[in-house]
Amino acid sequence: MPECAANGSANHLPEPGTPPDPLQMTPQFQQLCEVIAKLRSPTGCPWDRAQTLESIKPYTLEETYELLEAIDSGDDAAIVEELGDVLLQVLLDSQIAADQGRFTLIDVVEGLTQKMIRRHPHVFGDTAVATTEDVTRNWDQIKQVEKQDRESIFDGLPAALPSLARAARLSKKAARVGYDFPTRTMLFDKLREELGELADELFPSGEIPQVPAAVDQPVEPDPEPFDIERQRRIESELGDVLFVLANIARRWHINPEEALRSSNAKFQRRVEYIERRLKEQGQDIRTATLLEMEQYYQEGKRRERELPESTPSSEDRQTPG
Repeated sequence: MPECAANGSANHLPEPGTPPDPLQMTPQFQQLCEVIAKLRSPTGCPWDRAQTLESIKPYTLEETYELLEAIDSGDDAAIVEELGDVLLQVLLDSQIAADQGRFTLIDVVEGLTQKMIRRHPHVFGDTAVATTEDVTRNWDQIKQVEKQDRESIFDGLPAALPSLARAARLSKKAARVGYDFPTRTMLFDKLREELGELADELFPSGEIPQVPAAVDQPVEPDPEPFDIERQRRIESELGDVLFVLANIARRWHINPEEALRSSNAKFQRRVEYIERRLKEQGQDIRTATLLEMEQYYQEGKRRERELPESTPSSEDRQTPG
């Protein structure tokens, strides 16, 4: 019986840390495992039977991003669905490996359980901690003992991470062994340095032109790219700027990948607002002037700020399908 039903209140929430009711969870999870196994059986689904751990990788990544979008939307039903899709990837990967005689879901679960117990001695042992920093320090020390075969502090960092997130993780790992700026505000001096080096490559004078951002003039076409060698130098310097920005985010406890995802969604939402407002006027965004588009962009921006906690309404929120 669900916890809320047992207490006679649909609004009752179980105490934090309460595991699922085994009388409910066990048969449901067993049925799910049987469904996945059936899909992989000789009488199952040809597509599922054809999958390998390698072929399924893109779907695992895709489902992870869809889960992030669901969490951003705040839609519990969508989050439940996407969590299920992520769980499907775990179960399908495990079933594929079991069919190949490599490992089973039981190995995955047992390994994870023991790792969580081992890496939380302050919960399951007698280690005392006072701060989250103590927890992180203990975690790193335990992990270092477990991964003694790793030669570099960067070993184990996934190469497939988005580059901005990877930049923050690389610098964080270096910082944990003491390679970091003593004061975080020093990073802004480093940012100015990197911007100066970028300007040296972009502009003959080495100075960034002081041109106010405005929309009351025609859009000028960008000139042709520089020669390949110069483009490579510009790419390198721009990469250095982005790396410093990722470091600034890290030192201020901001996830740069999440920050950029949020800004991407915000920009998309506001441009889609422009599209809707123009359509209401019988216009198409492809033929509207820059000034008209900017006016609606700022209108949409003001509308968002007027809402509680600057959260877009369901009308304005656009979540990619």
